[in-house]
Amino acid sequence: MLFFRLLLVLILVVLSGYTAIVIANQGLNLLPVFFGDMASFGWPGQFNLDFTGFLILSALWTSWRHHFSPLGFALGLVAFFGGMAFLTIYLLTASYRVKGDVKALLLGAQRANEH
Repeated sequence: MLFFRLLLVLILVVLSGYTAIVIANQGLNLLPVFFGDMASFGWPGQFNLDFTGFLILSALWTSWRHHFSPLGFALGLVAFFGGMAFLTIYLLTASYRVKGDVKALLLGAQRANEH
């Protein structure tokens, strides 16, 4: 679990730094660029479409882990729009809440105790 948590922190730090540089150089104009790349049917657009699939799965898993409760739907929405920045913080927090229990981390404490 230690290496997993360290990886999450590393990803968050690198992503935050990279994002800060991109914002400084190009501003907060993400959506037109993101969807423009998809509309051009090139490799950047293919990557963005692939990444959107990951965002959908992340949002769905987060909502499911919280039993599709109002909190679960809210966290799912944040997962979709927050991407890896959200997921690293969420997984770090959840890993400590479940005391490193991978089964509880993936399923949620209630489901982990049922199986």
